[in-house]
Amino acid sequence: MSDSQRNPLGPLAAFAGLWRGTGAGHYATIDSFTYDEEIELSPSGRPFLFYRSRTRAPGGGRPMHTETGFLRLAGKQHVELLMAQPTGFVELQRAPAHHAVLEFAQHTLGVSPDAKQVHAVKRRFELAGDTLTYDLWMAYADVPVSHHLHAELHRA
Repeated sequence: MSDSQRNPLGPLAAFAGLWRGTGAGHYATIDSFTYDEEIELSPSGRPFLFYRSRTRAPGGGRPMHTETGFLRLAGKQHVELLMAQPTGFVELQRAPAHHAVLEFAQHTLGVSPDAKQVHAVKRRFELAGDTLTYDLWMAYADVPVSHHLHAELHRA
């Protein structure tokens, strides 16, 4: 049996799980904020993970943001993050395949005519044992690509 038949996730296997923690956001056009987050990366039995992220105001407060999609192997050299947001965005991000760091670059950003004026999104995931950190950069309206979110999540 080949390695891909035993573990079709390859370098994504370590990212599988339920992750919970906190994050902080800032941007030129808004007040800084904090949030609680849960990211679920569920195995499918195929070379991808189901992806779901939900954030709430700290302490179990009001829902803030959600996004769903897939984290998938793309050939032997790359990983893709495909996601949809109810705010009117779809993203396809691509990163070199790695076991600990996924440095995504925007490949495609689809924006509804009624969505906010987001022009670019970049994401980075880093795994260190049972801690998953991520950062997100965004270009919005007339603001160039700027750091927007940082979170630290722990395997539940």
